Amino acid sequence: MASQSQGIQQLLQAEKRAAEKVAEARKRKNRRLKQAKEEAQEEIEQYRLQREKEFKAKEAAALGSHGSCTTEVEKETQVKMSAIQGNFQKNREEVLNNLLMFVCDIKPEIHVNYRING
Repeated sequence: MASQSQGIQQLLQAEKRAAEKVAEARKRKNRRLKQAKEEAQEEIEQYRLQREKEFKAKEAAALGSHGSCTTEVEKETQVKMSAIQGNFQKNREEVLNNLLMFVCDIKPEIHVNYRING
C-alpha cells in the first residue's frame, strides 16, 4: 500500500509539474501575443506616418501651384489698383469742378410739361 500511495504521490507531483508547465506555456504565449500586438501597432504607426508624409508632400505640391496662382492674382490686383488710384488722382480736380459747376450754376427754367392755367 505504501508503494501504491507513493505512486499516487508521484502522479500528483507529475500532474502538478504538468500544470505548472502548461501555466508557464500560457504565460509565454500571452507574452508573445502581446509582443506581436505591440510590434504590429508600431508597424501600423510607421506606415501611417509614411503615408501621411507622402500626403503632405502631394498636398504641398498641389497647393504650391495654387499658391503661385494666388500671388499672380494679388499682383494683378495691385497693378489694377495702382492704375485706378492714378486715374483718380489725375481726374479728381476736373470731376469736382464739373460737379460743383452743375450744382452751383442753376438756370431756372419752366419745365416743358408745365401748363399755365389761365
